[in-house]
Amino acid sequence: MSEAIIQVKHLEKRIKGKTIIDDLSFDLYRGEVLGFLGPNGAGKTTTMRMMLGLISITSGDVIIDGHSVKNAKEKALGRVGGIVENPEMYKFLSGYDNLKHFRRMYEDVPDSRIDEVVELVKLKDAIHRKVKTYSLGMRQRLGIAQALLHRPDVLILDEPTNGLDPAGIRELRDYLRKLAKEENMAIFISSHILSEMELICDRILIIQNGKITSTQEIRETTEEVLSVLFEVEPKTKALEVLHQLPDLQVREEKGWLVVEAKREDIPQINAALVKANIQVYAIRRTQKSLEDRFLELTEGSVVQ
Repeated sequence: MSEAIIQVKHLEKRIKGKTIIDDLSFDLYRGEVLGFLGPNGAGKTTTMRMMLGLISITSGDVIIDGHSVKNAKEKALGRVGGIVENPEMYKFLSGYDNLKHFRRMYEDVPDSRIDEVVELVKLKDAIHRKVKTYSLGMRQRLGIAQALLHRPDVLILDEPTNGLDPAGIRELRDYLRKLAKEENMAIFISSHILSEMELICDRILIIQNGKITSTQEIRETTEEVLSVLFEVEPKTKALEVLHQLPDLQVREEKGWLVVEAKREDIPQINAALVKANIQVYAIRRTQKSLEDRFLELTEGSVVQ
């Protein structure tokens, strides 16, 4: 994996003697989309606010591209874009004037860049209207445009799909994947839409009660052992054939034969069954979804 652009080191947040974030440590790498999941009140937004310097850090630190958020906030956050909760805008200004105002915070952001991000988030037809007339989804897209305006190396996004329709969610997902892979951008994202997180993320962190309880790899390798369902007849003869093949675990379950095998071995397994004159009616790969794994790890807690 490429170098870590963010290092979260033993991060803690205490409020009125209560520990909200407890000894949190993880790395975020260039070119990676890292998801952040947890039940209501687990500490996701608090963590992101500390990473962006929006609230103080009780102990520990966040190091961004070699700079400390605690001790060198301006340098640490100079190449970071972020949205935490709902993006705040000047509602009496147009979307375009909001972006012009935000641009003044950075050097060397030309007018053409405003046009680029407006086109990207599909706000061209509404960009000169006042923000107070925008829907929630439009304000969310304007916030994403604002976060991307200065071409950051890191994006920190808290629930960026709020208010977006399915087409908008898909466009955002595809664009974030493109930014990570083609621009080598590091993206840290939380969302309550688990199916989307499964499609967009390379890794998932699960947080409960202020602590990371699990790290889940999303992108599978071809070496991984899979569970594959075979619908065959006759089953008894099929079991005999499969038991003769090396390095296979086979069991019968609800009318299916469940085979634990590497992906590249599946064609050979099917060929062996067909050669033995066994009727193969269906082959289906099965795996636990991110939602299944999340609910197992959090004992059914509600994700936010």
